[in-house]
Amino acid sequence: MSTQPALSSFIWSVADLLRGDYKQSDYGKVILPFTVLRRLDCVLESTKQAVLAELAAKSQLGVNPAPFLRRKTGLPFFNQSPLDLKRLLGDPSNVTQNLFSYIQGFSPEVRDIFEHFEFQTQVERLSKAGLLYQVSEKFCQIDLHPKRVSNADMGTVFEELIRKFAELSNETAGEHFTPREVIRLMVNLLFVEDSDALSKSHVVRTLYDPTAGTGGMLSVAGEYLAELNPQASLNVFGQELNPESYAICKADMLIKGQNVDHIAFGNTLSDDGHSGEHFDYMLSNPPFGVEWKKVEKAVRREHETQGHAGRFGPGLPRVSDGSMLFLLHLISKMRPAQEGGSRFGIVLNGSPLFTGGAGSGESEIRRYVLENDLLEAIVGLPTDMFYNTGIATYVWIVSNRKPAARKGKVQLIDASGMWQKMRKSLGSKRKELSDAHIERITRLFGSFEEARNEDGKPVSRIFDNEDFGYHAITVERPLRDEAGAIVLGTRGKQKGKPQADSSLRDTENVPYKDDVAEYFQREVLPHAPDAWIDPDKTKVGYEIPFNRHFYVFKPPRPLAQIDADLKASTDRILEMIKGLSA
Repeated sequence: MSTQPALSSFIWSVADLLRGDYKQSDYGKVILPFTVLRRLDCVLESTKQAVLAELAAKSQLGVNPAPFLRRKTGLPFFNQSPLDLKRLLGDPSNVTQNLFSYIQGFSPEVRDIFEHFEFQTQVERLSKAGLLYQVSEKFCQIDLHPKRVSNADMGTVFEELIRKFAELSNETAGEHFTPREVIRLMVNLLFVEDSDALSKSHVVRTLYDPTAGTGGMLSVAGEYLAELNPQASLNVFGQELNPESYAICKADMLIKGQNVDHIAFGNTLSDDGHSGEHFDYMLSNPPFGVEWKKVEKAVRREHETQGHAGRFGPGLPRVSDGSMLFLLHLISKMRPAQEGGSRFGIVLNGSPLFTGGAGSGESEIRRYVLENDLLEAIVGLPTDMFYNTGIATYVWIVSNRKPAARKGKVQLIDASGMWQKMRKSLGSKRKELSDAHIERITRLFGSFEEARNEDGKPVSRIFDNEDFGYHAITVERPLRDEAGAIVLGTRGKQKGKPQADSSLRDTENVPYKDDVAEYFQREVLPHAPDAWIDPDKTKVGYEIPFNRHFYVFKPPRPLAQIDADLKASTDRILEMIKGLSA
């Protein structure tokens, strides 16, 4: 029963009981909290008697039993009710009241999980429909003890169930989680340059995810660090907006022995649950292309009143896509460089690379990141990697403690061709990274050098930060009267100066490393000898034209070859026409 697909389909079979009484899109409201309840039930089973004995002893002494009960379970939670799921079934006529009293027996952090699931409403609804006993009995048939179902498998089961429920209710499943192999790649890139520091005994690090979902990124990072160094400990922090995902994330962290006070509920952008805190590592897959209108007031207020003392000082992206706000949020959470600094990975779509001209919010955010030398690398992933979108995605690796060789540099890695086809598509996800692909990308990043693949196409390129900057200059041409004479200004500063013709106005982007005057002389004056630059309108812009840097020009075939092909086709057509007229 411990194999994960069998487990998912078993839990899914509960849906057969619900059919008719519940809409398909509501199945998750029952199945997810019951799965969590059964998991906790199994985890506490072996210490149940010891906990009840301890409760009796401490109650007689009039001492608060909570810390002693936690010690007995060896976990940050307990249940002090004499009931468990199996015992509930022994009294079918009182199953509703008994289930409520069992839930009340949990310590506060677990009760909070069931409140976010709105479990009481579902129990009452099942009870009314006469289904509560059957559903409880069904869940009692599966053993979800960690010895039978590992934490990693359990996480995958939750993700699988959430994806199915999201499909049934036409929600976007991608808001909930990131494919495991993408997380593994990101964790590799975060840790690869720190492997020496992380292998020391009893090292403690913090990791934060502001869009935690069901906690997949936090879990995979924890597992990876434990493999690397069993003595290392990772304290994880997160925040999640969706109440069901938050409840699952919190339950998962509880079972792993993490401090669940570190998992905050709410909207990270308008209501930061970890205000003023800083972390060693961070990971995030924020929603792409999702507008931030709902939080616009709070975000603009922070930008305008706090400036660089707040999270959004450098600039604000357009309201239609809030993903760059998460980039700024993470930068604000970096531990200061003098205290050891931070590194983080964030998944973004293509638009943060180049959307917005010089002076726009997006360009100003890129300018801040590059001029402060925070960008280590960007990895372009294959399309069709995520469950809810087929678009191209990019992992940005950002750090304020770059190794000496990377200072002033940015590495671009094109991994868009590194994938294998999945045996079975999951939503929009048709491709996956194999272990070999993850290793290759990690090696390209770790070795920090330019590289090409077998057929000579570049896969890793290294640039100076300034290579992405440019001066946007405004080129003016003179206004002429009907006789063709240049119109001169008549008053103030403009007196005697040629007036600009706004219909002939043009802008040019001059690469940052080029001298603007030389560029103007070389590129503009030969075509427009009467033009000039308006220096007041010059702006600095930054963009990262990722694909352009990996474009390989394929020369067209020789003309003689093309002519020969055309002649062969024409001859064939003539033969066919002859055949028709014969």
